[in-house]
Amino acid sequence: MDDQGKKLYDAVVSQQSRTLAGLQGPSGIWLHSPRLGELQRAVNQHLRFDAALDRRLTELAILVAARELDSQFEWTAHEPAALGEGLEQKIIDVVKRRRPVSGLPAKEAMIVAFGRELFRRRKVQSRTFARAVDLFGRQGVVELVALMGNYAATALMFRAVDQQLHPGRKPLLPIPR
Repeated sequence: MDDQGKKLYDAVVSQQSRTLAGLQGPSGIWLHSPRLGELQRAVNQHLRFDAALDRRLTELAILVAARELDSQFEWTAHEPAALGEGLEQKIIDVVKRRRPVSGLPAKEAMIVAFGRELFRRRKVQSRTFARAVDLFGRQGVVELVALMGNYAATALMFRAVDQQLHPGRKPLLPIPR
């Protein structure tokens, strides 16, 4: 590894690292492009821990992206994290089982509906966008889209390299074969 690669490696394995998968996930992949990895890691850390959405809603948005792209690795890493942040299993199950959002609290329902429109239709309707701005503000909506896009990019990377679950990890996302 060059100096930049060593710096990224040290950041990932340090005690202060907030990665769920360590080197056996996106951070390990990014070691093959350390500068890009450093930038990706900074964006990811900002979106997960310092952006407008609280951690519970951030994890919900990550799960929506993972579900819509059937990203087993992301889902299996983030479902326990979402539970740890206080996201209720019934809300997780709505996303996991692709159930209707009726009955969910307004913010949770909006994140799920917004993500479903974005990924399935490749656009968000004006009324959906306006309602999201009412609930999260403009910054919140921009960061919501960036968060989902960040995890969509990671899902694509996982597909490209055929990322598998860690040995012994049970898949948590039902994906039809």
